[in-house]
Amino acid sequence: MKAKYINPFTDFGFKKIFGEEASKPLLLDFLNALLAQHNKIINLNFKNTEQLGQTEADRKAIYDIYCENEKGEKFIVELQKAKQNYFKERTIYYSTFPIREQAERGDWNYNLKAVYCVGILDFTFDDYENEPEKSEVVHTITLKDQNGKTFYDKLTYIYLEMPNFEQTEEELKTRLDKWLYFIKHLEDFQTIPAIFKDEVFIQAFAKAELAKFDQAELDSYENSLKTYRDLKGVIDTAFDEGKIEGKIEGKIEVAKLAKQMGLSTADIIKLTGLSESEIDKL
Repeated sequence: MKAKYINPFTDFGFKKIFGEEASKPLLLDFLNALLAQHNKIINLNFKNTEQLGQTEADRKAIYDIYCENEKGEKFIVELQKAKQNYFKERTIYYSTFPIREQAERGDWNYNLKAVYCVGILDFTFDDYENEPEKSEVVHTITLKDQNGKTFYDKLTYIYLEMPNFEQTEEELKTRLDKWLYFIKHLEDFQTIPAIFKDEVFIQAFAKAELAKFDQAELDSYENSLKTYRDLKGVIDTAFDEGKIEGKIEGKIEVAKLAKQMGLSTADIIKLTGLSESEIDKL
């Protein structure tokens, strides 16, 4: 059966639903559902997704979505389609850019605004094999001391392991449950389930409906979908066969294939951890 709605795990689909100016109400609702224990976000402003290091030798950070709320708090939202070597290290590195950009000239008291890094993962962490956390969907990480007491509450990492989300429509209870169900199953829906009848989700389905796209958007989506399917297969296979786990040769092999597939340098950096100059030499 032909899909009626876009695949949100594609770059095009993810940014169509959450990353456009008209998508702010959707992103706002999703983040408020995810960060329910914190103060409610009233407004969001999109920021430049490309962050530059302080010197030419520093690497760049290129986010899927980067925004700021009315309090000046920063939110990085990343979609990760396949396993990547040193993925956690990359997200931690990314979080340093919104921290450093808060520095002020002259006398400054170092009072920082909070930074949140959200990763929506189309795979599961290997770290939790044979651990109680293996089947959990939401992993929230903050800085704590050896006694489990919060040391610093303005830097938060949240990872969503989407393959672990197995709730049925009848089992959905929270707003976050609904969003995770929407993201995971969107491409399979032919009609809008009754549980999604409120205004925000109706808008989300409207933005995701392929019949409403013009030809240029359809072409962009089809290219993005092909890249998603091909690349996910390549990366997953490479990890399963141990080709890129800690091996620079394997990263280069994957980068070469990604270049042949027409992926952007930014996407290849995200997938392999190679630098821009290393990729340009391939």
